[in-house]
Amino acid sequence: MTPGLRKLGLTLHVVLSVGWSGAVAAFVALAIGTFSKDAALAHASYLTMAVVGRGVLVPLSIGALLSGIVQSLATKWGLFRHYWLLVKLALTLFATAALLVHQATAIAEAASLAREASGVLLHSAQLHQLGVQLLADSGLALLVLLTVTTIAFYKPWGLIGQITRGLKVFIAGVTALVVAFVALHLSGHGMHRHNH
Repeated sequence: MTPGLRKLGLTLHVVLSVGWSGAVAAFVALAIGTFSKDAALAHASYLTMAVVGRGVLVPLSIGALLSGIVQSLATKWGLFRHYWLLVKLALTLFATAALLVHQATAIAEAASLAREASGVLLHSAQLHQLGVQLLADSGLALLVLLTVTTIAFYKPWGLIGQITRGLKVFIAGVTALVVAFVALHLSGHGMHRHNH
């Protein structure tokens, strides 16, 4: 890859990644807006989350993931040579997969319920639970993306085959979070289905 093309690829990856983080931060603000006593603001927040998720978050997450993979494969870093890149890839894959699942379930369900509801119904227990879930999940997503960004700048772990104590602790922590996330969702507490 030529230096000019490499810089273009890196610029694209950074723009997509920063855009994704910014969109998640906006999504956190919208999730907070769902708790407003103002029914119009709460209603607009639920509907806007669906539009932002589908039209901004999903394309940016997929673009950041793909551009990162291409950038890794086309540069000296390689995709499977450094632990920091593998951890960054694993976290990005997890964040993208979780986003796609939530877009098709909790986000879509909350928007659907909000479309059907009006006034007092906007503050129903089911919508409140979905709002809490969306706020918690988007807050976690922002934390994951900030972690990915920090890893990209500090490149804290060495070449594959040299496992450091810090990497072991980090992997154990991430594994615990992933297991907790999956267990919560499999138990039915993470996603609320609306039965008509």
